[in-house]
Amino acid sequence: MASSSSPVRQFLVSFLMPEKCYEEIFVNVHMHVPCLKFLLNKTFGFWILLDSLLAQPSQLLKILWKGGAAGLSLTSALLQLYAFSCPVLYAAALNFPLFAWTERLFTLAQTAAIVFLILFHGGEALKGLLFLVAYAAVMLLLGSWLPAAVASWMQTSSPAALIASKALQARTNYCNEHTGQLSTLSVSLSCAGSLGVLFTSLQETGSLLSTLSHILSACLSCVLLVQVLSSSRSSRDATKRKSE
Repeated sequence: MASSSSPVRQFLVSFLMPEKCYEEIFVNVHMHVPCLKFLLNKTFGFWILLDSLLAQPSQLLKILWKGGAAGLSLTSALLQLYAFSCPVLYAAALNFPLFAWTERLFTLAQTAAIVFLILFHGGEALKGLLFLVAYAAVMLLLGSWLPAAVASWMQTSSPAALIASKALQARTNYCNEHTGQLSTLSVSLSCAGSLGVLFTSLQETGSLLSTLSHILSACLSCVLLVQVLSSSRSSRDATKRKSE
């Protein structure tokens, strides 16, 4: 029997499951279905949270660290920026309290910075600065005057924009035969988050179209992960051959 004061038990009971479920699964070795479902929901919830908090900073830091944005699709980044802008405009249009969507503002700022850096490292620094100014002005204008009906439509369209963003980046990777400065950590977190959203949506009675969009998003995230891992392995093999 597991020790009642073990660090593993304390962690699981504190963050992932009630003590009753710990006893059922790890002490009685009983695969209690409701407890397993609860544990999976908690785990995937952490994946979604990590994706929303760390995916964009990871990509931004890699660009800054490497001093380049080779391999990153500008169109993909712009679609991603649109997808992340929609929830912010929706929250502003419906007068949600600021604390409910503050983290989305940080994600938005990081994505806008990524777009700027793609332009900057592509030799278009002035265009990047003008884009940031124009984007900030448009967001302020829409945040103040956008009708709730239009904001709701934009919110509905954001998953499609995110799917298109992933598809375009995957196509860019395929055409370039490498993933450039695409962050492995960022893609991994995005893949985990997409799988978490898919699992959560399957537990709910959502529309078929919504479920299919989550499936497609998760599949594209997995494709990107395979591409970036394959590219990293190819780079390591090439470096190893040169050193030999």
